Amino acid sequence: MSRLEITAPDGTPEVETGDDLVAIVLLMTSLADGDVLVVTSKVVSKAEGRLRRGTRDDALPGETTRVVARRGETAIVRNRLGLTMAAAGIDNSNVPLGQIVLLPEDPDGTARALREGIHDHAGVNVAVIISDTAGRAWREGQTDIAIGAAGLVVAEDFAGRSDPHGNELAVTLPAVADELAGAAELATGKLGGRPFAVVRGRADLVLPPGDHGPGAASLIRPDGADLFGYGAREAVVRALRAQAADQRPFGAPAPPAELAAAIRDVISLVPSHTGRADGSLMVTCPRGLLRALTALTFAHGWTVNSTDHPNELRLRPASD
Repeated sequence: MSRLEITAPDGTPEVETGDDLVAIVLLMTSLADGDVLVVTSKVVSKAEGRLRRGTRDDALPGETTRVVARRGETAIVRNRLGLTMAAAGIDNSNVPLGQIVLLPEDPDGTARALREGIHDHAGVNVAVIISDTAGRAWREGQTDIAIGAAGLVVAEDFAGRSDPHGNELAVTLPAVADELAGAAELATGKLGGRPFAVVRGRADLVLPPGDHGPGAASLIRPDGADLFGYGAREAVVRALRAQAADQRPFGAPAPPAELAAAIRDVISLVPSHTGRADGSLMVTCPRGLLRALTALTFAHGWTVNSTDHPNELRLRPASD
């Protein structure tokens, strides 16, 4: 029988800048070896002095590395931590009116410090998760995820294993840190004033003392490694602009055959292979179709280069 137990204590005092979170955690919880302590990012941010006066719009530029999509007043951005979130994760709930709270400076670092402090003062080996709320691209509502972690196997790799029927699991990688964060939020709630939760029953995921693991940052896909680097509208605009600084979110260069097929389907030109090792293509393009060709090649991670012959262009992967 498998059992998971989650406890989120009531009565945590209001946390202020400079407060000792280790001392507060040990006062509010009863920890044992193998437990997973989940701490909301907001209480970490308050202790770190990350409250600011103003609005989310005021703080958004400083927390943003690039805009992924914008719909009306909602901005989905990639923030300085590498997370893709609405308003960069800036929040104005559970803080005084007229103030906002930024995400912690270094969630993985904070998780490590909490874990070490708990071990030093209480002698118990626990894992620590720093959690925050995030939306999902294809589903309504939000759930909590791990933005920081220490002492935890953050993802269980089942690739190469077989299920009871003998089917090989090729890409199964449960993000258990996120699952634990989401489960803990059921106990902490949004308005209950319970920023700490103790999850008991997954000691198999807790690493030995001194081994902090890869942290929650290891769950973030590098910019350009996912299939949705921009929103639909933004992708069209960025491709038509074709500026080098916008290239990375489109990902690695597509295979030559994929680009050639797109060019044939969209603007009815037929590229030919050059025979070069880089797989580059040649195409004769009327001037009126040049912008469309440039956008198509840019979106596929390629560039358009002129040749000595009028209207003849060489297409090659942007990384070359």
